[in-house]
Amino acid sequence: MSGKVRGISEDMDRQIVQAVCDEDTMSSTSVGMSDLSDEILLCILRHVPVCDLLLNVANVCHKLQTLCHDKTLLTHVSLSEEYLADDVMVQQILKQLANRVQSLSLNGCYWLSGSTMDHLARCRAVTHLDVTGCRLTSIRLSRLLSSLSLLRSLAFDVTPGFNSAQLSSEAVGSLSRLSELRQTLLTPSYGVVPCCAQLRKLMLQFDIPDVTREGVGVCCQLMVGQSSVPHYQQLEEFTARLAPGEVNQTLLLLYLAVFSVHVPKRLRVFLISIPGPNPAHWPAAPSLAQSLGQRGDLEALQLPRSWLDSLSLKRALEGNSPKHLSFSRCPALWPQVFQSLLEGGLRDATQLTSLNLSGINQVLYSECRNVEDHLDPGRISQLAVGCFNIKHLNLMHTHYHHEHSPGLGGETHLCASLVKFRHLRSLTLPACTLSDGLNTHHISTNNTSPSQLFLGLKKVPRVGLQIYKPDSESLSRDSTSGLAQLLAGCSFLETLELIGPGFVSTLPRLEPCTRASVEPRGMCAWARGVGDTHLAALEALPRLRRLTLAGLPGVLKGTGLVQLARQCRDLQVLSIANMGSLKTMNYTPALLETLKQCTQLQELRLEQPYLNANASFFEALSSCSRLQRLCLISRSGTFDPSATEAFMERCCHVIMCHMFMGGTLVACRTLQKALLDKFSVERSALSVVIYPLQHEDLPSVIRDIPLTLLDRITLFQSHVAQPPHLSPL
Repeated sequence: MSGKVRGISEDMDRQIVQAVCDEDTMSSTSVGMSDLSDEILLCILRHVPVCDLLLNVANVCHKLQTLCHDKTLLTHVSLSEEYLADDVMVQQILKQLANRVQSLSLNGCYWLSGSTMDHLARCRAVTHLDVTGCRLTSIRLSRLLSSLSLLRSLAFDVTPGFNSAQLSSEAVGSLSRLSELRQTLLTPSYGVVPCCAQLRKLMLQFDIPDVTREGVGVCCQLMVGQSSVPHYQQLEEFTARLAPGEVNQTLLLLYLAVFSVHVPKRLRVFLISIPGPNPAHWPAAPSLAQSLGQRGDLEALQLPRSWLDSLSLKRALEGNSPKHLSFSRCPALWPQVFQSLLEGGLRDATQLTSLNLSGINQVLYSECRNVEDHLDPGRISQLAVGCFNIKHLNLMHTHYHHEHSPGLGGETHLCASLVKFRHLRSLTLPACTLSDGLNTHHISTNNTSPSQLFLGLKKVPRVGLQIYKPDSESLSRDSTSGLAQLLAGCSFLETLELIGPGFVSTLPRLEPCTRASVEPRGMCAWARGVGDTHLAALEALPRLRRLTLAGLPGVLKGTGLVQLARQCRDLQVLSIANMGSLKTMNYTPALLETLKQCTQLQELRLEQPYLNANASFFEALSSCSRLQRLCLISRSGTFDPSATEAFMERCCHVIMCHMFMGGTLVACRTLQKALLDKFSVERSALSVVIYPLQHEDLPSVIRDIPLTLLDRITLFQSHVAQPPHLSPL
């Protein structure tokens, strides 16, 4: 029995013994798990991973063997993130699942061999199958589909070399009965869409590079000549997420060609995410928006900013009760957005649970901002009253500069308006929204020295009693009143992202399309006033599971990190990027102490120009015994090979170690090979990428990283207010 299962059993036994203890006679009756009813045991076993359930717990006794094969436990099975399950274990599990499992997910199981995929044919009762990220050729897919006649939902990758002509007639028959399809396109292709005449849900992810490894440009001209153009007669949901590149946008327009002629009558979800400031134009977008608004059953909408005007948006939302809306990077639409949300433009605004307003009021940093370009506390307060069921809210790339003047509803701070969202579970904010006003002392200490010309014009201070200037510590203690209001009213937050206005990750894949619309670091003086005291105040969020802190130049020593880590004991995902000075890493001692407190941490992403991943760093990181995924990004950083190897040995659950640092290519490759040689046998899912951040071949190296890891942690992106199947780049 694995340690995790044994721990559950022992903990349960201790609780039972304590519950039946007779306080009067000081005697106790020992009750074990075997004495519990089948109903209680099934509730316990429901929390045990399927690998442990079938390969360990089922071997304890005859009773547990029977219960572990109960249909309530094996109807819906997910092997995603079962990183310790190798090919042999998965094959054994699939053999036991046989005709019991109906929904099976191997999403992101990139380490499994193609022969293991053949064993999926045993599960003939499967109706929902997800093999995204798995090794599946068109021939292997054909054999699999031929065995799964009951299949109704499929998710897989369309890889280079895929040929739909290799699908057998039985496979095509299975595809014709599909109602849901999710394709990750790694090469220009329609995939299996032309075979799916009954589709109700189509989810696409485009991740095709513009240039091959050989330097040859990729084009979609051959696509136009294909006779099997997809038709979506029964389609209800269409989503598409694109990686940067012209090929991806061209291919998307080919998929959307049918919409220009006919919009499916039942369409109620339409989500398109295109990165970059200039998405390709689609002339049919206004007519689509008008069609969506006519039926009154729209559930989710997201379109690139160049596809909609205010009138089209108004028509799309009128009379509808959507659950998810995203207007990311659509500054021209923000007046109509608030008008529709606040002035009766929706039939029932209380149905809205997810709202993405990232960059909704952003103007170019070269233009002069005024109060109309900032978030208005009064409007946000009205939004909270009308859309009070919102659980996920994204306000990244917006601005709010507190001036101590009451809003429309009498609020003196934006946080006083945000606190009215009583059901918030995830929130993304620009750093400046937490500031209570300009911190003049902080600004003066961080700015460069003025020229001698201006020093000559400076007024000479009077001799005698000087005007009192509080130090930074006493000033910062009085500058978190707005944040305190937010934390007091939103104590159930599980995900929080605080991102400075000028932050851009240094990884190259998204850098070109991101930098075009992001202002330089330090442009927002209010954001520079958010520091250690604000981080310390986050200790008031005991349910916090995911925390992102990026682009916060006002953090001096990082002492607030330590304080929040001591109270937020269940923190599982931590992402820190470009805090404090970029010329030196001034919060290293606090970071090391923070890591020692994060005993439940499973994922860490750390990006800082001068990170020193030495023995002390990895020793502190070893306190995170549950850590699975690690990504370090540092342009001028250094690493200790022996300390890295020792850390990997102590933290046996780590299956991802990505380090993009300074140093030579030889040193990076030597360490990468050493880690793979030593640990890949016992960790089948191990992904080790160690590469110089400034090397010209880095983009191609990043291309080889499994998408499930690349999108989750390696590339910096916001995950708040996104549908599960559409997380925008």
